[in-house]
Amino acid sequence: MTATILSQPEVPATDVVFLDSIQFTTTIGSDCWRRPKPQPVLASVYLYLESSFLDACGISDDVKDSVHYGHLAKAVSATVGERERTKKPYAGVHALIQDVTQAAFELAGESAVAVRVVIDLPKQILLASGFSVDVTAPRAKADPAFTPASICVKDLVLPVLIGVNPPERLTRQRVVTNITFYERPCTISESSSISQPQTSEVDYTTIVQLLYEWINSTSYLTLEKLVLELVRACFRMTSPQVDAVTVRCEKPNAISFAHVSGVQMTRRREQVNLTSETE
Repeated sequence: MTATILSQPEVPATDVVFLDSIQFTTTIGSDCWRRPKPQPVLASVYLYLESSFLDACGISDDVKDSVHYGHLAKAVSATVGERERTKKPYAGVHALIQDVTQAAFELAGESAVAVRVVIDLPKQILLASGFSVDVTAPRAKADPAFTPASICVKDLVLPVLIGVNPPERLTRQRVVTNITFYERPCTISESSSISQPQTSEVDYTTIVQLLYEWINSTSYLTLEKLVLELVRACFRMTSPQVDAVTVRCEKPNAISFAHVSGVQMTRRREQVNLTSETE
């Protein structure tokens, strides 16, 4: 529940029309090999509509009384396709989210209260199974630069020397780690000093690589210690733009008759002493 509150602004109870995982390829900054190449993208779009807006379609059974999700899919595809056709690659994920958000608002018109866009880049992080950026933009703040964002690195496999049992002190074991970074919204004064806000995006690909290299020089007895140190490292490696972090670590081999055992922590930047106690 805390993670949800941190990641997105509150949206009132509304009707929702959504598309889950529209698939396409496009160039978004650099890929996992630092090349400006097209990569696979999954885009999910949620239109939060005025309360009871869908009652008309529910009564008439006529899609003309709704926001046609087929038209929404075509609008998103056309927006991204135009970028590819004109050879204007996206500088970063936020630029893509801005385009998709605007296309959704234009289609829905005044009936849209907010638009949520989730972009998944399954090939962006070499050592993880996925990377996603999640932004909900209310109509009053349709520019995603002025809204919070949550960025998730999914199922990152870290080789960690961890455990209290003698065999665990002899070799590193897999720790499956999920990290969610919560970015605060850009202020008006900050945006006025940046001609293209997306160019100031945090480089999460580099951060994950640095975390992997750092973990190889550490060892821990407990998951609790590992998770706290990962939280500290995440804050040290990012700017104050990252306001909070959730780290979840799982040991697949710790308990024989359980799928995994794990620990999760969510901390705001001001709650954490950034100096590692292991240094």
